[in-house]
Amino acid sequence: MGRISEFGHHLYEGRISFDFVGRRKLWYTVSLLIVIVAALGFFVRGFNMGIEFKGGVEFTAKVQTANSSAVDDLTKAVEESGVAEAADPIVNTSGDNTIRIQTRALSADEAQTVTDAISESGATEVSQNLIGPSWGKQVANKALTGLLVFLVVVVLFIWAYFREWRMSVAGIVALAHDLIITAGVYAWSGFEVTPATVTGLLTILGYSLYDTVVVFDKVRENTKNVFKSNTRTYAEQANLAVNQTLVRSINTSVTALLPVAALLVVGAGVLGTGPLKDLALALFVGMAAGTYSSIFIATPLASQLREREPDVKAHTKRVLARRAKDGTVSASDTVVAAPAAPIRAVKTSGSARRSQPTRSSRSGRKNGR
Repeated sequence: MGRISEFGHHLYEGRISFDFVGRRKLWYTVSLLIVIVAALGFFVRGFNMGIEFKGGVEFTAKVQTANSSAVDDLTKAVEESGVAEAADPIVNTSGDNTIRIQTRALSADEAQTVTDAISESGATEVSQNLIGPSWGKQVANKALTGLLVFLVVVVLFIWAYFREWRMSVAGIVALAHDLIITAGVYAWSGFEVTPATVTGLLTILGYSLYDTVVVFDKVRENTKNVFKSNTRTYAEQANLAVNQTLVRSINTSVTALLPVAALLVVGAGVLGTGPLKDLALALFVGMAAGTYSSIFIATPLASQLREREPDVKAHTKRVLARRAKDGTVSASDTVVAAPAAPIRAVKTSGSARRSQPTRSSRSGRKNGR
């Protein structure tokens, strides 16, 4: 832990610095590739919408052991029940002794026929839950409304807090980045999209915004009086802010991801299915993407938009001109050491020392006289 603390201290003081802002084109390219791959999942695989969104009937059957053999027996029983709408059921395990069977919408008589078939196949207890497609549409519409309201509130909050519309734009881009990646993982993995998934998506928006706002707050602190000094440019001060919050962001993300990973393992590996698995996957992917976007997307983009302003451009020219005159190194190098002494000052100091007579020379001249 001592080395980590020392490393974080060096990052905070700027003695060690990673060039996140200066290499933004690289991060943009990497993010664009990830987003494209994720978006392809929307069209190649599509979403495995849960019964809550498409409607149907869900049967829950209690068995002695929920294994592959029991799943095959119940699948065969439902297919041979004689109900046409139940000819292609979705059957999976849910825990050690529970199996879930999902079918398309059925009438009351058809649902009872399927229930009898499941009971005859060896299930000790069978319950059914009829869900209409209209309910799923209401859930989807409310989720979309909540997302739009959240985005509007985010824009207004960041603008009011930081007095900077560029940070609002960067924050929205980072949120969209996280949403697309999370949704793409759901499409490629084939996980079922349930109301728990929607809850997870809305939750990660708040987490991603929290991490981004922390970095933005440090950027504002570093750039508050940036024009009063010609030591660092605006981009370098913003990059310093990312480095100063880097260790904190990593520690916070790891601490948050560990319990979510445990939920994911329990939900997918132990329970097999259910809202816990759907919620955990959305949280895990969204938190990881949110940490990445706050470091590699949000701050570099906000800095890029700010650098287009005339006052920032003029200040950058002054800083670079001073460095060219003094011969100092850039503060945005990958590893920044202590600032080098100006070359001109060194030469002046050396000539001054040579022009002053030493004590022995003064003494020699005196003795000579």
